[in-house]
Amino acid sequence: MASPDIAKNHQVRKKYTIQLGENELVLKELDLLNEDANVYKLIGPVLVKQDLAEANANVRKRIEYISAELKRLDVSLQDLEEKQNSKREAVCIFLFMCFDSAF
Repeated sequence: MASPDIAKNHQVRKKYTIQLGENELVLKELDLLNEDANVYKLIGPVLVKQDLAEANANVRKRIEYISAELKRLDVSLQDLEEKQNSKREAVCIFLFMCFDSAF
């Protein structure tokens, strides 16, 4: 049974993975546009015109950030799993010692 921290890690990882896919798709779409194409960014309820190069840079920065967060989550998950495994081993050793001394 996974600990709540591991489950939370998987939940956050899933969210970031979806966001990464969406941003990679946006980047592909931006790469298809001509330099003089109109690009708009949704800010609240308003569409604001944005320079294509600026939009491209923003999406790339977002992809970098999300990728870094996914790597951080990988390290965190590995640490959580190691802690869980060491606790599991300690319980097994304890149970073995209890049952061994009973016989």
